[in-house]
Amino acid sequence: MEKTYSPNTIEGTIYSLWDKGGYFTPRIDKTKKPFTIILPLPNASDPMHMGHALFTVEDIMVRFHRMKGDPTLWLPGGDHAGIETQFVFEKKLAKEGKSRFDFDRETLYAMISEFVDTNKNINRDQMKRLGFSMDWTRYHYSLEPAIVQRVIETFIKLYKEGYVYRSVRMVNYCVKCGTAFSDLEVNHEERDDFLYYLDYGPIRIATARPETIFADVAVAVHPQDKRYASLIGKNATVPLIEKGIPIITDESIQIDFGTGALKVTPAHAPEDYEIGLQHHLPIASCINYKTGRLEGPDVPEKYRGMKILAARKQIVEDLGARLLETKPLHHTVSTCYRCGSLIEPVLLPQWFIKTKDLAKPAIEAVKTGKTKIVPLERFEKLYFDWMDNIKDWNVSRQIVWGPRLPVWYRVDGNEDRIWVTFIDETKKLHQGTIQQHASQNISIETMEHGVQQIEVPLSEDTTKNPEIFVGVERPKSGVWIQETDTFDTWFLSGQWPVSTLKTKEADFAYFYPTSVLDTLWDILFFWVARMMMLGIYLTGNVPFEVVHLHSRVVDNQGRKMSKSKGNVVNPIEMVDKYGADALRMALVFGAAPGSDIVMSEDKVRGMRNFANKLWNIGRLYLLNTERMQGAIPPFNPSIHEKLSSQDQEIIENTHALITTVTDEIERYRFSDAAQATYEFTWHVFADKYLEENKERFQLGDTSALSVYRYVFLVLLKLLHPFMPFVTEAIWQQITEKHQEPLIISPWPTV
Repeated sequence: MEKTYSPNTIEGTIYSLWDKGGYFTPRIDKTKKPFTIILPLPNASDPMHMGHALFTVEDIMVRFHRMKGDPTLWLPGGDHAGIETQFVFEKKLAKEGKSRFDFDRETLYAMISEFVDTNKNINRDQMKRLGFSMDWTRYHYSLEPAIVQRVIETFIKLYKEGYVYRSVRMVNYCVKCGTAFSDLEVNHEERDDFLYYLDYGPIRIATARPETIFADVAVAVHPQDKRYASLIGKNATVPLIEKGIPIITDESIQIDFGTGALKVTPAHAPEDYEIGLQHHLPIASCINYKTGRLEGPDVPEKYRGMKILAARKQIVEDLGARLLETKPLHHTVSTCYRCGSLIEPVLLPQWFIKTKDLAKPAIEAVKTGKTKIVPLERFEKLYFDWMDNIKDWNVSRQIVWGPRLPVWYRVDGNEDRIWVTFIDETKKLHQGTIQQHASQNISIETMEHGVQQIEVPLSEDTTKNPEIFVGVERPKSGVWIQETDTFDTWFLSGQWPVSTLKTKEADFAYFYPTSVLDTLWDILFFWVARMMMLGIYLTGNVPFEVVHLHSRVVDNQGRKMSKSKGNVVNPIEMVDKYGADALRMALVFGAAPGSDIVMSEDKVRGMRNFANKLWNIGRLYLLNTERMQGAIPPFNPSIHEKLSSQDQEIIENTHALITTVTDEIERYRFSDAAQATYEFTWHVFADKYLEENKERFQLGDTSALSVYRYVFLVLLKLLHPFMPFVTEAIWQQITEKHQEPLIISPWPTV
């Protein structure tokens, strides 16, 4: 063995040994129960971060079960990551002085695809650097034709069975990203703003959004608020436009907030929208959601075209005496989870999935134990709270990057109602109804070829709505145009266990349901719950038997890692400096179940020292055996009583350790297993047993050397799931050449 352990020169060779040996690819053996994990999808084109490095937890389970002789599949994949990838690409375009609106849909899609392809293997290659023993022969990418086809088939099935509908609803819209989001994709941040008290004639109101006064349709007060009893049924007056609006009552109004009088703006606030529906109020808009600028029939010319915050500032200045008071307001606002911009509540036609009935069997599966959530105490309650109160799922996104909804609208008879934005062959932008385009002798084919987006209004009068067809291909008769919205990424990844394993029916029959899903707790709702709903819906069975939820990685001060804080620890940099084993061990060491995982370079450095300790233990063994004439006899448990008391003690303690580590891994207490093995290896075996018996080793005591080798080989096996590279490298040096590699050697038993 070399004098010092050098991860950079050994890890690549070891991984190649495993990969070429086919040890990551399981064989189907119907006499055995398989162990299966589906990788939580990383963005295929993103470099690795510490969240990805935590896939170490999955590799620990996979290597453990592989050594136990279970047919073990760890199925890898990469996510196209819809809005996330398009957002990154749009930032790239912005640096070039361009925008997504400069390109038709097909061209933009091709550009993003090329951008992704150039970076597509980054994450995959970096996962290999961490030693992750995934079956790369079964790798899947979320935009593979077979995967997309299955996703589309699921949507069509849901539609035919009454789970899918189209409705005008108030949705969360990010003007910067140009798309709607589900409630789960909205962050809620505390901010300091102002509450403006305005004179509405006979009544005073308080609002944080004076820029929306032009879309007010009423003022609402609580029916038991005696201050306003005499004003009910009278009119308030909107300042700057002097528009009269009715004063009404609604029990949802908070008497003790502001003045107790709420200006009702149904088009721009979810609470106001509900009040508007209940009281049959008209809906007026004063903000163009596409541009984030003020516009509308009641918006004075002075403010038209102004951005929201600029308009707010100008309106406040112009209110004059009608602005009665301004007070500081600490409140919670909704922001986009991707870009951080303020979310604008917008009324839009969107596609929704009814989730109440889908959630019921997913709730029951956890209650009856078909799927167990670990750690139970903290996360099972979260799961039930969300699933019991689940809202319908908005699955349509106004972006290009992703599978397009298989929805078609009949053009015949609806030419004046379908709006098409497209770019022609000369790169000229056209906007208008199909009828308007047709009057300029522009064909449907030309519109579709350069289409950016279509908009199809949805009327309460169903006779005015175009006929809809949901299917893989457009109907043969008549003229139809396809919806330009794409699927929410989570709709695709929510089917991942089914859609990936279904690519081979034999795989699905054997490996589904999967054994464990390991993921970060913050996507319990985004991903886990949706996989439960769709997996049961599509197969009648749960997608996984256990959900193991780990927590986020934080710095040594307990802070979430972020570039702005300057506390990000780059996993690949740590691997380059200290080796993959050091990083892996640092990630699981000292992490209590469900708690934050503290990470620092000092911790990684400490685990590098442990890897060196293992190497030195191996070198010491070889130094003491290389001068021996014959081979060291294998350890024979039957002569246990003939051993010295020290040898007996170390053997008994080793057997106790085997039981402890096996039990802790099976209970998902990986940190406890790692710590027990670390403490025993360094302080019991190395510091005590080896130190006290070094003279016996030097004298060639075969009994002592036999115990040395036996205990050390057991320790290498117990540590292999945690530190696979250094343990395999040592194993290759101190075992017989014909012996199988450590990765598939049997897990030790007592």
